[in-house]
Amino acid sequence: MPTTRAPSGSSHYPRVSLYALLLAATGIPLYIHLPQFAAINLGLSLGTIGTILLLIRVIDLAQDPLIGWAIDRWPRLQTAFAMAAVAGLAVGFPLLFSLSPGPHVTAQLVAALILLFSTYSLGTILLYGRSATLAERPEPQALLTLAAWREGGMLAGVILAALAPAVLVVLGAGGQGYPAFGLLLGGLAVLTAAISFPIWQRPVILGESFSLAGLANAGALRILVLALVNSLPVAITSTLFLFFVEDRLQLPGRAGGLLALFFLSAGLSVPVWTKISQRIGAKTTLMISMPLAIAGFAGAAFLAPGDYLGFAIICIAAGAALGSDTILLPAMFSVALTRAGLKASLAFGIWAFAGKLGLALAAFIVMPLLQWNGFVPGAVNSPQALSTLNIAYAVIPCVLKLAALALVIALPSEDPET
Repeated sequence: MPTTRAPSGSSHYPRVSLYALLLAATGIPLYIHLPQFAAINLGLSLGTIGTILLLIRVIDLAQDPLIGWAIDRWPRLQTAFAMAAVAGLAVGFPLLFSLSPGPHVTAQLVAALILLFSTYSLGTILLYGRSATLAERPEPQALLTLAAWREGGMLAGVILAALAPAVLVVLGAGGQGYPAFGLLLGGLAVLTAAISFPIWQRPVILGESFSLAGLANAGALRILVLALVNSLPVAITSTLFLFFVEDRLQLPGRAGGLLALFFLSAGLSVPVWTKISQRIGAKTTLMISMPLAIAGFAGAAFLAPGDYLGFAIICIAAGAALGSDTILLPAMFSVALTRAGLKASLAFGIWAFAGKLGLALAAFIVMPLLQWNGFVPGAVNSPQALSTLNIAYAVIPCVLKLAALALVIALPSEDPET
């Protein structure tokens, strides 16, 4: 029986990018579009949405490390894991965005989200946990090159997902474009399964058994804590982005373009940050890029309603800063694990949980806070409600990003090539 030949060298990197594109394109609806879809299309309260997202994260608490353990435990099932992840996304999104208000919609939403978050986690942990396998060589420079291709695909997927609902509405789709969006994502998943299949035929590179002590000795635990703290401001702004644009800035229908501009800036910045980090090191590069994000958060707090140009400039600066975070932090984590010879999938399972915990905390804290202060999406809101939205979107993330920058400064110095 003929077998699929695994691509060698760097020829497989476009397939890695496509798999990453799918994951990012399916992650954006879960983190950005879901609050608006559930609030407006399904009629759920912000408090209910925040509670649902926290419930999903509680499931992730046990699930993500378990997924990472399973990937390391059964390396011969690498291809099966990759295809199972894509299959779950192909089925889950058409189901999610076909939901309509009704007595059982909350339970239906929870069931669809468990399927989607589980398969999204499986694909993400596999992709990051197999960095040494997918890189041309298990060396720092090759891992950074892989990260550039992977994160470039991720950012392309984000742009696709940010623009798709608005484009589908223009093309005549109903329900704010979400039902057609679900079908589009399902089709993309099927296409990705067919094209990316060969990369999962590559021989698996495994390290030694994972332990928290080994993680700490490798310096990876510091990076994990940094990633958690750094995820909080991004999680808050991602959760509130649509509300901030449409209700605080009073720019209805402009959120999709601004979101695309944000992630386009991030995508274009990836090769720039890659070259800079190769010359001056990852830590120094983060010390340059993070103040851009801080300036963006601070600037957003002072924007007047209708200031499209001002917010567009902030999106460009903040997007460029995100490009640095998305490529350097996972690459630094992967390099630390590879140097220490640790199995990476369980470690990236914990990494994935840390990022999702940030999103859960963001949703669970800011959603009820907005509801308690009278904020209602798409309605005429009081000055107090809009002021609370302004503080939640701009001021709190600014403080959290300063804390992340302090953690970067405290990291040990690195050689430029790492």
